[in-house]
Amino acid sequence: MSSAVAPSLTRDLLLTSRPLSWINTAFGFAAAYLLTTGRVDAAFVIGTLFFLVPYNLTMYGINDVFDYASDLANPRKGGAEGAVLSPARHRAVLAWSVLLPVPFVAALVVQGNPLSWIVLAISLFAVVAYSAPGLRFKEIPFLDSVTSSVHFVSPAAYGLVLAGAEPSLPLTMLLLAFFAWGVASHAFGAVQDVVPDREAGISSIATVLGARRTVRFALSMWTLAGALMLFTVWPGPLGALLALPYLGAVWPFRSVSDAESGTTNRGWRRFLLLNYLCGFLATMLLIWWVFLGGTAF
Repeated sequence: MSSAVAPSLTRDLLLTSRPLSWINTAFGFAAAYLLTTGRVDAAFVIGTLFFLVPYNLTMYGINDVFDYASDLANPRKGGAEGAVLSPARHRAVLAWSVLLPVPFVAALVVQGNPLSWIVLAISLFAVVAYSAPGLRFKEIPFLDSVTSSVHFVSPAAYGLVLAGAEPSLPLTMLLLAFFAWGVASHAFGAVQDVVPDREAGISSIATVLGARRTVRFALSMWTLAGALMLFTVWPGPLGALLALPYLGAVWPFRSVSDAESGTTNRGWRRFLLLNYLCGFLATMLLIWWVFLGGTAF
C-alpha cells in the first residue's frame, strides 16, 4: 500500500467512525463499570477502548457503506455528520468495521459471564441490524429510534452487568431515562432527512409521522427522560434539569413543515454541542453522588 493511500484510508475510517460520538458510548460504559466496581482493571480499559472507537466504527462504517446511494443526495453528509465514502473504499471500511472489534470482543468475553455475553450480543446485533441488508432496522419506523437508542444505552447496561451491579428501581429509572433520551435524539435527528429519505424511498419515524409530529414526539420523549430522573437517587433528580436545554433547542421547530424539515439541522448542530455540555454536568452529578457516599450503583 502506498504512503498516499494509507493516510487516505485512515482519514476515511476516522471520519466514518464519527469522532464526535465516541464519548457518547465510551462514557456510558466507563462510568457504569467504574462506579459499580470502584476500580480500573483490564475489563475497564478494554471495554472503554472498545466502546470508544471499534464499536463506533462498526456502527457507522456499516451505515455509511450501505447508505451510500441516499447519502449522495443528502446535503448534510460528507463531514462530521456522516461520511460519503467512495465505492472503492467500501470493502476496506467493511473489513475494518468487522475485524477491528474482534480482539476486543474476544477479550471481553473472557472477562465476562453468561449474562454479560447476552447483553454484549444484543448490543452488537443492534449495531449491525440497524444498517445491514436483510435487516435494515433503520427503515422500520419506530424500531429505528428504538434500535438507535439501544446503541447508546447498551454500553452502559453492559458495563453494569459486567461489573455485577445489583438491580434496583433507581438504577432502572436511570437506564429508562437514558433510553428515552436516545429515542428522542434519533427521532429529532431523522427530521432533517425527511426530504432526501423520501426521495430515496427510505422509511423512518420522521417520514411516517411527518416533521412536525416527529419533533413533538421527540420533545415528549425528552420530557419523559427528565421525569424518570426524578426517581433516581439524590442528586440524580437534578438530572431532570438536563432535559431543559434539549427542549429549548428543539422547541422552535415544533411546527416545522415537511418542506422545511431541513432547517432542523440548525437544531441538530445545537444538539451535538449540548451533548458535551450536558455530559459534563452529568459527570459533575456523578462525582457529587460519590462525594455523598455513593460507592456502587
